[in-house]
Amino acid sequence: MPHRGSSWIKEVSLTREEDAPDTTSLTHRDCEIALHDLKEDSFFQPENDKDGPYTVELYIQENKLIFHIQNKFGKDIPFLVLSLKPYRRLIKDYFMIVQSYDDAVKDGKPSRIEAIDMGRRGLHNEGAELLQERLSGKIDVDFDTARRIFTLICVLHTGKAHILR
Repeated sequence: MPHRGSSWIKEVSLTREEDAPDTTSLTHRDCEIALHDLKEDSFFQPENDKDGPYTVELYIQENKLIFHIQNKFGKDIPFLVLSLKPYRRLIKDYFMIVQSYDDAVKDGKPSRIEAIDMGRRGLHNEGAELLQERLSGKIDVDFDTARRIFTLICVLHTGKAHILR
């Protein structure tokens, strides 16, 4: 489905720590797809601004997810800061799934890859539901947009999985 009115993301970027390691092939692929799909088809409507489309920068600071949003006029929307504690288990599970996927690819086991992919989809759905709930009253997003943003939250944690223990 194409963009809905002016309530969409025209640009999205991730700011990661300089020493963040390269992502795995699955994480990199997930990131590229999420970034592309957010620009192509998203619903993203901050509560106190109707001047989209929006430019969004996501980054992590002190274990909090920061949304830096600008409207079509380049005006900053107040930063949105979300605690990442409610995502701890989901992010940890995401990286376990990524490792399992990489192992299954190396072992050449297509049936195992399919099962892992189903688990990954379920995990992304759970992350999307949590994100929609936590953004309620702040930013209205549809399920697919929430799913893609959850993917980016995980990507921002590349190299930080040890912090989540």
